[in-house]
Amino acid sequence: MREMNSLKSIVAFGFPTFAAAALSSCEMGGAGQSDYLRGVGGPISQQTSGGSNHPVPAIPDDSSYWDGDSAQGSPLIKINRAQQKAFFYKSGTLVGVSRISSGSEDHGTPAGKYKITQKSKDHKSSVYGVFKDKVTGKTINDNVDIRIDKIPPGAVFYNAPMPNFMRVTGGIGMHTGYLPGYAASHGCIRMPHHMSTHFFENVEVGTPVIIE
Repeated sequence: MREMNSLKSIVAFGFPTFAAAALSSCEMGGAGQSDYLRGVGGPISQQTSGGSNHPVPAIPDDSSYWDGDSAQGSPLIKINRAQQKAFFYKSGTLVGVSRISSGSEDHGTPAGKYKITQKSKDHKSSVYGVFKDKVTGKTINDNVDIRIDKIPPGAVFYNAPMPNFMRVTGGIGMHTGYLPGYAASHGCIRMPHHMSTHFFENVEVGTPVIIE
């Protein structure tokens, strides 16, 4: 299962089934073409907005904001797939909005009512990532499913990072990731790093998440 520059199927945190709770879905790439994970396993060679290893969004983010630090009350997150936005509420008051990239047509983010089941600040995928040359550090393939792809001679595998991971259901969660401007993941909800940080710091296991 692969996802190339457009929507080729893989997953970097995606999953073949919802039962794969140990996996996480939504990396994308294209065998060294997308630069989505260009910083993994080596120095970052461009400015990033997604914390380490994630390039700047494909289009300017003029809609994300956070105004919830002084707000009190129970948190609730709503994910609107049509708008490609996530909305953060405290006791019914909207305190934050984040741009997102949810699941692609072939690997959609499932609608429903869920609760956060895990928080992992420095989460990494157990099966998806990149191959790099051991000597030069050059990316050989940035679209690896280690269950399918064999490590080439002279290469090393680096697990794909998923900072501020908030698991919602199965292998699906919210986390820092690349925003190409459309739904492109394999189920996960990618967010800008500063927004995933706000969300991460203001939720706990059990926080409701509604995906529409």
